[in-house]
Amino acid sequence: MNEFLSRVRRLFVTMIAVGLCAFGTTAVRAQDLRIRIGHFPNVTHAQALVARNFERQGRNWYADRLGPKIKVEWYAYNAGPSAMEAIFAESIDLTYVGPNPAINAYARSGGREIRIVAGSVNGGSALVVQPDESLASAADFRGKRIATPQFGNTQDVAARAWLLAGGLRITQAGGDAQVVPTANPEQLSLFKTGQLDAVWTVEPWVSRLEMEAGGRILVEEKNAITTVLVARAAFLAKHRDLVRRFVEAHRDLSDWIKHHPLDAQRMIRDELKASFRVSMSPELIARAWARMSVTSEISRSALQTFVTKAQQVGFLREMPELSRLIEVP
Repeated sequence: MNEFLSRVRRLFVTMIAVGLCAFGTTAVRAQDLRIRIGHFPNVTHAQALVARNFERQGRNWYADRLGPKIKVEWYAYNAGPSAMEAIFAESIDLTYVGPNPAINAYARSGGREIRIVAGSVNGGSALVVQPDESLASAADFRGKRIATPQFGNTQDVAARAWLLAGGLRITQAGGDAQVVPTANPEQLSLFKTGQLDAVWTVEPWVSRLEMEAGGRILVEEKNAITTVLVARAAFLAKHRDLVRRFVEAHRDLSDWIKHHPLDAQRMIRDELKASFRVSMSPELIARAWARMSVTSEISRSALQTFVTKAQQVGFLREMPELSRLIEVP
């Protein structure tokens, strides 16, 4: 009898162990059935905003193309460096981001953590100056204050490189002109009150500075890469087919946006209001739209230009070989 009870106990323990293992496997699989995407509340993150607005209408652009059990989760950031920290922390799997933060993160990780899997938007960034100041070239900015969205982001590097090329001494903390990393919403209010001489930023903030604060465009980056789609390298290696399907859906959405510009603008406006409580007029979105182009293509030579600028301003010293940076699944 005792031997029988011992056998029953051993069988019971084995069943519990098997059940726990099965539960653990199920938990892992359930966790793998989500894909976490980062983006910013900017018009230049058009695909993300349109996709999120489609979801509000009951049409899951990405999830419907990824598979019946894949859940898409969205996370918002103010600028690129914050999104890259989330990638490093494995808090997100893909993100829409500017090229400079992606390149910086690639360099910081020795080329191990970051992969650009598609283009997203070109253009839509500019240097806006006070209308009553006689600022015509970089040399005129001696002693001036210029805001950028975040230290080390794409517009921050562009501003510093432009000032350096104009003969000014620019350091990370000061120099002949002061580059002041400032969140986009704060840029507008500071510009209105004259506490900033200029702002180097992206849409819709460029157009808002024009329309709401009388700002004047001095430098417009019409063809520069503004937004790319980046994947966490480990996630890409583990879920290559899933990322491939996401990139294909991203390409299809980019084409849809290009063929339905008025619908896309309306959806972006609606999503900015619904998700971020930012109200923008149709005229504002249309003005911003005219400065940017939606694309899924990515240029290696254009990325090299960003590397050169980042090295000029001291953000990059040793740069890994760029051959691994772009990896289209």
